[in-house]
Amino acid sequence: MNLQISGHHLEITPALHDYVTGKLERVTRHFDHVIDVNVILSVEKLKQKAEVTVHLSGKDIYVESIDEDLYAAVDVLADKLDRQVQKHKQKMQDHHRGQKISQSVTE
Repeated sequence: MNLQISGHHLEITPALHDYVTGKLERVTRHFDHVIDVNVILSVEKLKQKAEVTVHLSGKDIYVESIDEDLYAAVDVLADKLDRQVQKHKQKMQDHHRGQKISQSVTE
């Protein structure tokens, strides 16, 4: 997994980098076919925004989160991304399972 973290009007500190990396490891635990992950953290007045684009085999998933605290925004972002990746994984498994079921029904 290639992880790229960038900041817009924000300097990425080592502590922030480690925090984001730790939160995104949960995604790779659930789904190991992740190719690229691009994270953009930005600050606009009182809004802290976290965006992530995950490139999977066959699909790109984009999630964003806005909060007053950047760490809270990253937490919400990780939760949303985890749900999206699990949904994608479930669809792939159901798709293949549906083919096997239809073959056994016809026999």
